[in-house]
Amino acid sequence: MLEAFDFVIFGGAGDLALRKLIPGMYRAYCNDELPEGTRIFGTSRREEDITQYHQKVRAAAEEHLREGEFVAEKWDQFAKCVHPLFLDIANHDENWEKMAETLKAGNKQRVFYLSTPPSVFGVCCKHIAESDLISPTTRVVVEKPLGYDAQSAEAINSEIAEYFEESAIYRIDHYLGKETVQNLLALRFANGIFEHLWDAKTIDHVQISISETVGLEGRAGFYDGAGALRDMVQNHLLQLLCLVAMESPNKLTADSIRSEKIKVLESLRPLKGDAVKWHTVRGQYVAGEMNGESVPGYLDELGKESTTETFVAIRAHIDNWRWSRVPFYLRTGKRMEKRCAEIVIQYKDVSHEVYPSSAGPLSPNRLVIRLQPEESIQMVLMSKNLEKHDTELLPVALNLNLAETYKHFVSDAYKRLMLDAAAGDPSLFIHRAEVDAAWAWIDPIIEAWQRPENRPLAYAAGSNGPEASEELLSGDGCHWFNIDDLLPEGKG
Repeated sequence: MLEAFDFVIFGGAGDLALRKLIPGMYRAYCNDELPEGTRIFGTSRREEDITQYHQKVRAAAEEHLREGEFVAEKWDQFAKCVHPLFLDIANHDENWEKMAETLKAGNKQRVFYLSTPPSVFGVCCKHIAESDLISPTTRVVVEKPLGYDAQSAEAINSEIAEYFEESAIYRIDHYLGKETVQNLLALRFANGIFEHLWDAKTIDHVQISISETVGLEGRAGFYDGAGALRDMVQNHLLQLLCLVAMESPNKLTADSIRSEKIKVLESLRPLKGDAVKWHTVRGQYVAGEMNGESVPGYLDELGKESTTETFVAIRAHIDNWRWSRVPFYLRTGKRMEKRCAEIVIQYKDVSHEVYPSSAGPLSPNRLVIRLQPEESIQMVLMSKNLEKHDTELLPVALNLNLAETYKHFVSDAYKRLMLDAAAGDPSLFIHRAEVDAAWAWIDPIIEAWQRPENRPLAYAAGSNGPEASEELLSGDGCHWFNIDDLLPEGKG
């Protein structure tokens, strides 16, 4: 059972803390998931009084919580758990000493959440240790990106490891906290119908897409030094790929799950040199139209020249017995037509068509796992059109909309992961070996993209990316599945 704990957010007045972390803790409070006596501390470099800080976090909660979630009376009770701490992470001065006194007086288990740039992870952990705040039950949660390549990631991980054991380091990827992503494991390993239809004998290909409608959104400094490959593929997309492709663990424990995910990453066919040109597409959005309004291109928003990619499409292969010759298509981009994150499992065509051509073309069966904007699972099957006497075949959808099925379902990945960190459950967090294996696959792609001929291709804001990304699939006889392809329940 989870006991009262102290949760310290370094960067407690920053965007992530105000939009996600503190609202997530408020949801936990409303669900009676925060043990009595739990304290939440947010650090800030700016000296404010307690009232000013509470006004700031309250305003952010009112803005970012869903309609009807913010209840003034509940918030007032929750706010008693929230306390500001004013200190400069880089300077170990009397403010650090004051924080240490406050935390030691509570004598609770501590979770430190580093909602800061990775460049200060090491010094922050150093000062936590110098303040004598690390005990056998203390944990540190670190946000992505962990470096910009294998070498920088190794340096950051090594800095943290000087002060925390690997078992106490929780590397967060919020996509792994989504209930639909976790349900993927239940679909695979608790249902024989899927587990027996989850390999190269039955599956034609897999698509994993994360599309964003936003542009830089105030992240120009970070994003231009990272790009879509580092920002999204190295972590989110590869983690989703692992959950789709991994073998069944012997138990659903953190070590067993991690072991299987690492095997997948190590089985990815390397993309190096000329292979990168044939198996990847790199794009950058130019001016276009979103929802009927003109929007600027990436370079216009950035205000300078850059070859940083805002779109990536990759054809990947996993060289093991289960996935031999099954392509995995990965796609992510900014300023795309619609916001969407989904996993599409497309099955092979039937081996022999018994219906005449007059019955209509057959569509392949698909399992579509939607992560956003809504969370749902859809199975597309072929069925006879019951409204016609003559035989006509149409695809129909079996839908599981989690929000409709579970009336009190409110997905909050950060809330789930913060509580898991407090409970000492690392199952949904990323091990250092996973980070190393992911960068080992990504780094050669980055290196090949430095060649002049691999400059990003232009695509209009509001589109679905460069034409070359469609050609990446059409050459294999496939096409990208998009949100409008979803069928209404029971309709063809």
